[in-house]
Amino acid sequence: MATKRDYYEVLEVAKDAAADDIKRAYRKAALKYHPDRNRNNPEAEGKFKEAAEAYEVLSDPRKRQRYDQFGHQGVSGAGVHDFSHMGAEDIFSMFNDIFGGAFGMRGGGRRRGADLQAEIAISLNEAATGVEKELSFKRQDTCEVCDGTGAAPGSQRRSCPTCGGYGQVEQAGGFGGLFGRVVTACPDCRGEGMLVTSPCHKCRGSGRVAKKRVVNVRIPAGIHDGQAVRVRGEGEPGEAGSPHGDLHCYVRVRQHDFLERHDNDLLCHLPISFTQAALGTTVQVPTLNGKADLNVPPGTQHGQVFRMRGLGMPDLRSGRPGDELVQVLVEIPKKLSDRQQELLREFAETEDRTVMPESKGFFDKLKSYLGADDR
Repeated sequence: MATKRDYYEVLEVAKDAAADDIKRAYRKAALKYHPDRNRNNPEAEGKFKEAAEAYEVLSDPRKRQRYDQFGHQGVSGAGVHDFSHMGAEDIFSMFNDIFGGAFGMRGGGRRRGADLQAEIAISLNEAATGVEKELSFKRQDTCEVCDGTGAAPGSQRRSCPTCGGYGQVEQAGGFGGLFGRVVTACPDCRGEGMLVTSPCHKCRGSGRVAKKRVVNVRIPAGIHDGQAVRVRGEGEPGEAGSPHGDLHCYVRVRQHDFLERHDNDLLCHLPISFTQAALGTTVQVPTLNGKADLNVPPGTQHGQVFRMRGLGMPDLRSGRPGDELVQVLVEIPKKLSDRQQELLREFAETEDRTVMPESKGFFDKLKSYLGADDR
């Protein structure tokens, strides 16, 4: 027989947790592990039922006191339900005061419509300034012929004989009714209370048809690649007139020709010649606002980074801009003319390593290292 986990551990609360904390912890666990949200996770239903059992004990002051004093043995046979043999819908029905019908269970309650997802591609410049984009998509919408009832115009829906039009049925809670009566949605009418006798020709009795929608989506300045903008009420319609779901628009920011985003900073790789690096120069660099002049001082090293303040991306919340970071890449020519080679050799003869601390330090260490090997 498997050993039961500690109830406080199951709900991830301290042993001195208040009743409201336990209630919130159970709600969080139940929503997280509900089978409808974990169709590809066979372990979720077991954790869902484990959380329900833990809550039933810890939410009852007398049962909790006995559990704190004697552990699982203290509540064994004390009216604790065997949740491992109950369905997820039945458990939700028992604790309906916690969830208030807000969670869409299979066959239970009036659920809000399903959320939809879409993608919008924008440029880095549009991400920096914010932009409004038109989005076209299809969704299952209310059939205009039957007004969502699923019944052909002029026909009558009849009361469901299974539930008598109530949309719910009662059944024993397990072990011959030991756990009382549990109310669930009627399996025949799916909680509607009515049955369609003559289906609508347009939607074939479903009450839904595919429709094209066009909406304008406002994308805020500073948004990152992969973030989503929610458009409320543009998802699919809910059951029996309940609210629509939402549309989640995931933003894809196209790659810029010259700039890479790192948080709110932008990185630009700037190639320059070795003479420009040695002598210094002023170069133009690309920014989100066009070109800007960058002063490269004499003696600039390969890989050195210069910061151009305020030329990065705006922060999504504060709007404060980041910086543009320009990394210098010194290019060495692969081919030299005879005159260029002659000039470089003359220059090499005048080199003073004492003014190049990196090179001087390296060769000093190398000389010491080779001398040590000779010993």
